[in-house]
Amino acid sequence: MTEARDDQGAGAVRAGAAATASSRSSGPGRLLIAVYGVFALAATARAGYQIATKFGEAPVAYLLSAVAAVVYIVATVSLARPGARAYRVSVVAVATELIGVVTVGLLSIVDAQAFPSETVWSAFGRGYGFVPLVLPVLGLLWLRRTRPGSASA
Repeated sequence: MTEARDDQGAGAVRAGAAATASSRSSGPGRLLIAVYGVFALAATARAGYQIATKFGEAPVAYLLSAVAAVVYIVATVSLARPGARAYRVSVVAVATELIGVVTVGLLSIVDAQAFPSETVWSAFGRGYGFVPLVLPVLGLLWLRRTRPGSASA
């Protein structure tokens, strides 16, 4: 009898983790993952082109574009994956994105000469319709709503 109860408990934990993952990647979460995927592709292509063709002109800006690309890739993959670990990686990636957008956005406005060429996060993502500024806020709100162990997940 004890073994049966242990198996049932483990099954409930697995079912809870699956429900959390599916809730994170369904409904609005699916759209969020799609937008992150588009930004991952766009930032990767932009950084790759800039580094390959014009790196000497603005190395800091182009390396920041590459960092943004990595952050978007990690966020996309972790948001789509199930489990508590993927959830924690998502929170770190999306929070890093928000910090990066705000920091680079402020620096690119205050000291425009330090950024002779725009990055994905320059001027708070102005070149991308400010989506890079709004996206991590929406991402963190979604992650809060679908966190493992929350009643709404």
